[in-house]
Amino acid sequence: MKKTPSPQPAKIESFDLPPGRILARKYEILGFVGSGWQGEVYMIRERATGIERAVKLFFPHRNANDKTAVFYARKLHKLRSCPILIQYHNQEKIRCKGQDITCLISDFVEGELLSEFLLHQPEERLPVFEGLHLLNTLAAGVQQIHTQGEYHGDLHADNVIIRRYGLGFEIKLVDLFHWGGRKRENIQEDVFDLIRLFYDAIGGKTYYAGHPPIVKQICCGLKKSLIAKKFKTAGHLRKFLETMEWD
Repeated sequence: MKKTPSPQPAKIESFDLPPGRILARKYEILGFVGSGWQGEVYMIRERATGIERAVKLFFPHRNANDKTAVFYARKLHKLRSCPILIQYHNQEKIRCKGQDITCLISDFVEGELLSEFLLHQPEERLPVFEGLHLLNTLAAGVQQIHTQGEYHGDLHADNVIIRRYGLGFEIKLVDLFHWGGRKRENIQEDVFDLIRLFYDAIGGKTYYAGHPPIVKQICCGLKKSLIAKKFKTAGHLRKFLETMEWD
């Protein structure tokens, strides 16, 4: 007699955790921060200390056998000396919507997503000079990741938290993605993504033709083959930015 297969748990698309909910008896939900392919992030308060932190809850269907969460935690730990990344603290398990959910606790970072930040700027973009400062800050941070032979893997405007300080910016990157394959190729993709962030931050295709030559030297028309020849790593991009000559 054939056994009837066990029903698969329902796919969770959102956790819908309300403010005030207690997680693992240790943390209180303060509010929703954002969501992505892997799961959702909430701002929490550690009940014992009152310290604000962040928690990332992984969708079970994106975290089979905890592989995604374990990879994420180990990579953050390996790269803990890189100031541009958030600092991982510990893992917790909770029960939500009838399923066991893995949670990773990390620092809570002040600021706003780059995508939201740009919406508040005149014409929803940065002037070229400020865009170069932004790119240099990003390249300097990602350089430290590349120096350790690693890559971020998911650089886009919704994974960059930004605060402005005068002409400079304080940047934190959230999320990391494991693409597999050769790390050299993934490092090169990080470089392309950094340049794409700069390109979009200063107005994208609408304004590109009118930008000064230095912008064209950096963006290379967004042609990956040209960018790969010019900038192998974020360190190469940073060196170019810090030694370039203006027309």
